[in-house]
This record gives sequence, structure tokens and C-alpha cells, in this order.
Amino acid sequence: MGEREQPSNLLIKLSHRLFKEAGDRDQFIQHLTQPTVYNTCLLWRDPRPQDRPFVVEPPLFWQPPFVDRLAPGQRPGQHALHAAGAYYCLDFSSVFAISSLLAIAKPIDLVLDMCASPGGKSVFAWVALQPQLLLSNEVIGKRMAQLLSNLKRCRIHPAIALRLDSKILAEAIPNTLPLVLVDAPCSGQSLLAKGGKAPGCFHPVTIKNNASRQKRILANAAQIVAPGGYIAYTTCTYSPEENEQVVEWLIKKFPCFQPVKVEHLQDFQSQLVDFPCYRIFPQSGLGAGAFSVLLQNSESGEPAVISPDFLTQPGMITL
Repeated sequence: MGEREQPSNLLIKLSHRLFKEAGDRDQFIQHLTQPTVYNTCLLWRDPRPQDRPFVVEPPLFWQPPFVDRLAPGQRPGQHALHAAGAYYCLDFSSVFAISSLLAIAKPIDLVLDMCASPGGKSVFAWVALQPQLLLSNEVIGKRMAQLLSNLKRCRIHPAIALRLDSKILAEAIPNTLPLVLVDAPCSGQSLLAKGGKAPGCFHPVTIKNNASRQKRILANAAQIVAPGGYIAYTTCTYSPEENEQVVEWLIKKFPCFQPVKVEHLQDFQSQLVDFPCYRIFPQSGLGAGAFSVLLQNSESGEPAVISPDFLTQPGMITL
């Protein structure tokens, strides 16, 4: 175990905003200044083999049935089943965040993953919901190769990989989709709990800039969602400005969108607000941290139809 770094004043201030109890604040700070190793998870695209190749931890009561949490010290990324696309490796915090999709009762035929790379949440949506078509969008060009590689390796189809700004999508396919995933770019504060780097992640300017970008993306996502449809908003950061306050902004700007209770995540309800939204923190021992909220469009009516011309634009890659 490495030597503990001294917490910055900005981290200490954040801990006071997140936790009422001194013990909770101390544990939170400890896990960010003295990183730990969290269990790798397998998101199974294929049925599990009868002779499981890995040692798994007992599943939590809310854990999706197609996810395994591995015991420490294993290397699933080097196994032949990984190369064959039988599963996708991801952090349990990501499983926690995107598991809100399991609260959607009705069939979902179309899904847009707005900020898709490297692809874990796209794979989760495809496995969990079995949509007729998955749109995996990544606006940052240098991240497209990894997204395509993972979608192809895991044989995710029918799917289309695309690279369009959220504003262009909002203008091209308004009121069409029953589900839009927004795993928003954020300050990435939870990277510290895994021993990663996130320079300036607690600085107010960094947080403000990210929150502004998140609001822009969510506003465009809201215009894409059909009546009765959903937005699943997730981040891997802790600051309220990028989480609860972004949601408060969205429901004020688009009152037709309201947070939906996710029953299996009730134990993780955010203590900062009254509406249903959920957090996991590194001291839980389950993952480095995440925020999750599921919002539903309360408007009634029929969805608009996506033009076939939109789905055949140059640059779109059909899988």
C-alpha cells in the first residue's frame, strides 16, 4: 500500500459538501489519496460457459444477471473468450450507473448512446434491452477506433457507429428515440480512486466547464427523445455541479422530463436532493464512483420517424 498523499483543500471542501459525518468524509478522502484496486467485472455478451474460467464474487441482490464481479488478481482481458467477444470488461461503478436501464419495463426498439466510446454502456444496452437498432455515437475522432473495435469484437449488431455533434443529432432526429444514453464527459474525479490522473479535477473552472458541456449535451438529448421515452444520464465524478445540479437544470428547462425511481438502487439514493438519483462512492468497496439518474419524457403522442436517409449518411458504419 503506497504512501498516502495529502488531500488538497479543494478535495476537503468537496468532502464536506458530500457527507455530513466526519467519518464518511475521512473514508472518502482516504480512498482518493490512497487508491485501491477494485474488482473487474465481466459483462457477458454470450451465455456463460458451464465451466467458468474465472473465480467470481457472490452477486449483489441488484447485480444484473449477465454481469460477473471477479475475485481479485485475475486477468480476463488476456483470455481467449475476451478475444472472441464473449464478454466486455468494465468497472463495477459503470455497471451500477447503467443498471438504471433495468427499470425500463416496456420494450425499447431504438437506442442512442450519445457519448459511446469505449463502448461498455452500448454493449450493456444491447444485452439488456435487445433493441432492433443501436446507434453508438462518439464525437471525438480519436476515440472512434476503440469504440468500433469493441463493438465488432463483441458482435454488437444491428448497430450503427457514427460521429456527430449532439446538436446535429437533435436537429436531424427530433422526437424519435425511446432511449438516449448520456455518459457525459466529466471532470473524472473517480479516476483518482483507481490510481489514475485527472489534473485539475477539483478546480471550480474545470467543474464549471464540464457542467456547461453536460447541459448542452443533455438539452440536445431531450430534443431527441420521443414522448414517453427516457434519458439515462451518468457520470464518473463526484461534484454536485456535474450531477444533481445538472439534473435540476434539465428538469427546469424541460419540465416534461422527470426523474424515475429505480427500485433496485434505492439504497444508493443521493442524500443531496429529494428526487430519485443515485451515487456510489469508493469507500463502498464496489467501485471508484458514479452518478446515475433515469429521466422520462412525460409528454404523450407518437414518436417521429427517423428518415432512412439519415441512417445511410457517408461516414456512418453499419455493424
